[in-house]
Amino acid sequence: MTSLNAEKSKALPFVDRPEILDGTYAGDAGFDPLGFARNDQALFELREAEIKHARLAMLAAAGWPLSELFDRKIASILNLEAALDASDRAPSVLNGGLEKIPILYWAGILATASWIEIQEFKKAQENTSDYAFPGDLGWDPLGLYPSDEAGQRRMQLAEIKNGRTAMIAITAFAFQEYAQKFAVVDATPMFFKPVSEVASEYGSSLGAEIVSQNVNQL
Repeated sequence: MTSLNAEKSKALPFVDRPEILDGTYAGDAGFDPLGFARNDQALFELREAEIKHARLAMLAAAGWPLSELFDRKIASILNLEAALDASDRAPSVLNGGLEKIPILYWAGILATASWIEIQEFKKAQENTSDYAFPGDLGWDPLGLYPSDEAGQRRMQLAEIKNGRTAMIAITAFAFQEYAQKFAVVDATPMFFKPVSEVASEYGSSLGAEIVSQNVNQL
């Protein structure tokens, strides 16, 4: 039963905000329609999972188009087979081509991910001030993390918002390329290629279309 005095969820304004989602974590909009966050421990673990996926998605959202732009050039320089398919699509579960990726790469990724997981687990188990919030690995080589609480909160919010956007974006990349059968960088070239190159390609295609129409009219 909905309480008339209960605070409404920002994400779902037609339902009450779950009590456990009290705004402690940055980006908390009261979204938990299925009630997964049963207690503080469950909420902590869910935020851990979210921030990990968000960070991976941000790397992937940048790496996917970059691979489509530079993979063939780098492979040519190193005398290797390009991982892209005939339509310049990056390898993925839907596109195929994952068998082209060297096993050493997967081993390196697994080793690195395992090491990070172990370090994170140790910090979480120690329950020290070094692990103040989910995903706090203390990694800030450029010293960008603010020292004041308001600035820290602002950066945490920026990270989770960008991460959530990236998770949507990388999913869209996969399905878009699977459905359209051509690369993301070719679907929206204005985001990934120089303006001059895009204009030149557009001019060439437009000119070819005009010539074709004139020929058909003869």
